[in-house]
Amino acid sequence: MSELTTLLSSSGSVFEIFAGLLVLHLIYQRIRRRVKVYLLDFTCYRAPDSIRIPMSTLIETIYLDKKIDQESIDFQARILERSWLSNQTSIPPTLMEIPLKKSLSAVRIETMTTLFTSVDDLLKKNKLSPRSIDILITNCSLHAPTPSLSAMVINKFHMRSNIKSFNLSGMGCAAGILSVGLANNLLQVHRGSLALIVSTEALNTHWYIGKDRSMLLTNCLFRMGAAAVLLSNNDHDKGNAKYELLHVVRTNKAKDDRAYQCIYQDIDSEEKQGVSISKDVISMAGVVLKMNLTSLGPLVLPYLEQLQYVIQHILCKKLKIFKKSSSYTPNFKKAFEHFCIHTGGRAVIQAMEMNLNLTKEDIEPSKMTLHRFGNTSSSSIWYGLSYLEAKRRMKKGDRVLQIAFGSGFKCNSAVWRCIREVEPDIYNKWLDFIDSYPVEVPDSINIRPG
Repeated sequence: MSELTTLLSSSGSVFEIFAGLLVLHLIYQRIRRRVKVYLLDFTCYRAPDSIRIPMSTLIETIYLDKKIDQESIDFQARILERSWLSNQTSIPPTLMEIPLKKSLSAVRIETMTTLFTSVDDLLKKNKLSPRSIDILITNCSLHAPTPSLSAMVINKFHMRSNIKSFNLSGMGCAAGILSVGLANNLLQVHRGSLALIVSTEALNTHWYIGKDRSMLLTNCLFRMGAAAVLLSNNDHDKGNAKYELLHVVRTNKAKDDRAYQCIYQDIDSEEKQGVSISKDVISMAGVVLKMNLTSLGPLVLPYLEQLQYVIQHILCKKLKIFKKSSSYTPNFKKAFEHFCIHTGGRAVIQAMEMNLNLTKEDIEPSKMTLHRFGNTSSSSIWYGLSYLEAKRRMKKGDRVLQIAFGSGFKCNSAVWRCIREVEPDIYNKWLDFIDSYPVEVPDSINIRPG
């Protein structure tokens, strides 16, 4: 009898140990399991028509301000004529004043306008209280005040005191996707959370009034814009979400001096501050793009496409059967139905079209965004996605690639899967005029008299 009792006692101990191990295993698997992150919604900023800046008006204002010589004015006019920008883009009204006076108060007003409008639209659209936001990430490259932009948003909307807030500066046009990556990492740790990302750029900060041509380019390309993006890791939010985040891939080539200096904030020979864009920027974009896609490819490409690339790589590089120029480029259109390319400029979009063998329809969202809104920096990829939604092209199961370049030099990409058919609403900034798009964008126009 005592032996039976001992046996039962030991069996019970074994069972308890087994049960304990099973519980630990289940807990480990839950912790280890990747948390799904959903994009609930986003909004973009659209400036009022009263501050739109026709290109001829911009050139005339620069001429009347008398701060730069005629040669520099003519250079900007030539760039604008071939920029693909329309006469509907906007800049802060303070930059149209004569004489032009840059000030900290002007920058604050500009950023408050774009940030607050975008966030307010997003919260109203989704009937959300600002206090429901658990994580806040703001990004703006060239305006880093104290208190920070994230503190500015918290103060305006009276968010909770325990909100996890972050402010990213100096990260360039790729910071929008970088912010998505940061939010994704935080949401993997903080369960049941809402994350708000706000991306913008401040034109007042980097508006250049000197003669260095590499610094004058920013005046011609950058325009007002911002986007507010709402992410969640709550499973019960899936039914209301638009997209699921699949991948974020970040590439940084800052260790290379050429890459590091191709977009560089500096002062010119006359001690005037600006942001220089070197002639190396397109070649560096090609280098970091290849690095980024090399990391992204195995995550998204069909196995047959990957195998074809590997075989061609061996034949070309190892056995030297084919010339380097004939090397195989993976067909990323087999991985994505849509592309949202950063609207860095005409040259950037054309380079992406050529390198990825994209069609005119593939680059349409980015080209139309550049034409209508200009280069809105880190928020431009959201204008492109908004265009696709306004065109009712986003269907359930569609995959979209967002890809952006930024100073450093960086290339960041994000992959989303549409989880329901998306219909545009009154908050879509394209909706009022989407029926007139796409438009024919001429390679060159004339904005100079005579």
